[in-house]
Amino acid sequence: MRPPLVLASASPRRLELLARIGLVPDEVLATDIDETEGAHETPTAAVRRLAAEKARAAMRLRPDAVVLAADTLVAVGRRILPKANDAAEVARCLTLLSGRAHRVLTAVGLGRPDGHLAVRMAATRLKFARLDAATIAAYAAGGEGIGKAGGYAIQGHAEAFVLSMTGTHSTVVGLPLHIVRPMLRGAGIAVA
Repeated sequence: MRPPLVLASASPRRLELLARIGLVPDEVLATDIDETEGAHETPTAAVRRLAAEKARAAMRLRPDAVVLAADTLVAVGRRILPKANDAAEVARCLTLLSGRAHRVLTAVGLGRPDGHLAVRMAATRLKFARLDAATIAAYAAGGEGIGKAGGYAIQGHAEAFVLSMTGTHSTVVGLPLHIVRPMLRGAGIAVA
């Protein structure tokens, strides 16, 4: 009998992505960690550390389970964009991303009952079209980007801003299935 699968995230999008590979976690357990990036931390180092910390926090609460955690960051060069707290921050993020390329990094932490923790990361490069002030204001006012890394949700209206994408859509949404699938199989979880 396999150990229980715990998703250490309250994200409904991550639940939807797991369902695409035939999985429903036995438990959803959102972890509360300090998500502040270090002053000189690169985006890659930050996202990997945050995914590992989320997984470790859930592993302490459910040491008998396979724990799946993830973190997603949006980066322009070495600059990490915030998870937008309000419409003004959404507008600032979109103004910066307008007409530019950026990276979305999602790291996955998978903890096993034997205490082993593996962390893997995927990156997707996107280029946004030039966005006029009215488009930015309308998107920000709609609220879709609030609470989202970089101030936008690719699975919503912001998909229309994307001129090009190199990488996977699931990485941008927040759970790179091409990484998660073999990690879960390696931990004894049957995946479609």
